[in-house]
Amino acid sequence: MWQAMLSGVASLKAHQIKMNVIGNNIANINTIGFKSARAHFQDLLSQTLRAASRPSGVLGGTNPMQVGLGVKVGAIDIMPLQGALELTGRSTDLAIQGNGFFMLSDGRDIQFTRDGAFALDANGFLVHRGTGWKVLGWKADPGGLIDTNQAITAASVLQFPVGSQAAVRQTSRVQYTGNLNANAVSTDSFSATVRVYDALGGAHDIKLTFTNRQNPPAGSGPAGAIMSWEWSATEGSTSVGDFSTGSNSRLYFDASGKLIGGTTQQITITPTNGAPPFTVTLDLAQITSLAAESVVQPVYQDGFPPGTLQEFAIGIDGTIQGIFSNGLSRPMGRIALSLFPNPMGLERLGNNMWRQTDNSGLPQIGAPTTAGLGEINAGYLEQSNVDLGSEFADMIVTQRGFQANTRIVSVVDELLADVVNMKR
Repeated sequence: MWQAMLSGVASLKAHQIKMNVIGNNIANINTIGFKSARAHFQDLLSQTLRAASRPSGVLGGTNPMQVGLGVKVGAIDIMPLQGALELTGRSTDLAIQGNGFFMLSDGRDIQFTRDGAFALDANGFLVHRGTGWKVLGWKADPGGLIDTNQAITAASVLQFPVGSQAAVRQTSRVQYTGNLNANAVSTDSFSATVRVYDALGGAHDIKLTFTNRQNPPAGSGPAGAIMSWEWSATEGSTSVGDFSTGSNSRLYFDASGKLIGGTTQQITITPTNGAPPFTVTLDLAQITSLAAESVVQPVYQDGFPPGTLQEFAIGIDGTIQGIFSNGLSRPMGRIALSLFPNPMGLERLGNNMWRQTDNSGLPQIGAPTTAGLGEINAGYLEQSNVDLGSEFADMIVTQRGFQANTRIVSVVDELLADVVNMKR
């Protein structure tokens, strides 16, 4: 009888732990990124009253005779199911759709979370709103290139100081379109001016002039050429390039007015503001030479003057695109995610954070949408994955199990009282 009472007591303890797990799940029904848990029961050791015996020539075998000694909680598992995504409209709220964890740092340690409630602090760092831990990822170089092969450390924090970070882009390419009159004479000319920018954002107004329309001598120019134009580029009174320098050449046109030679030209600009000299490629492939008025104009140049960061947007691949007051839009960084061989082996730390353990495996770090990692949805938060209906059902079953085992303890107590009363 003592065994029955001890089994009942052990069961009461196990059901109490299970009820604690259920209570914690329900308490976190609205916790961002929360993953519910589930308790598993296992039987305890059994007392063997008679061992099994093998069959003999005359008698059959007998099974072991055992009495169990109760129940215990064998495991409390994490349920790593995807939570629903809730629209918040806040650009720094991020939700992971699929596998992976955000990585956060306090400057020394790295922890992991599914809670993407982030914000910018006073210094422009992207931080976890509840703790102030900084989000980790890769920074872009001044040209907007992001090297995701770099190792992520506790110092790989992301910073976007809106309103204070400036950016310029040096012009490297100018594209022209238009027409040069096929009926022009050699004394005719036409000019078009474009503004380009050096590495410091200084503006340079470049005048491109087309002159000396002529029929090329026999045997000169590319095959099919029937006319050509010379060109020169100046900044004010300073020459920055013409058809006879470097790899430059005349502009040759065929009988249909299509440019067949010299579609790309180059000029070199030497700033006087301390910026280094730079080369600009002139894309002239869209210029024709038809019997119509000469009208040539620049339609695109890839440089930008100085501007400050006004806002940023985060794509599904974690790329953070900065938008500047000068119209420039360029990548500024990319958020890193981590994937574990056994995410159920992570240890909860509170504050919606986890840390790796010996059984979680090492984090496999990568960019969102790559190597099995999920995508990032900006303006959303992942909700708790607690199923309230299932939790209530488990709570009822657990309550009945607890009540049934209290009856075991009560009945054994009554039986022991009857044994004691046998002496009277």
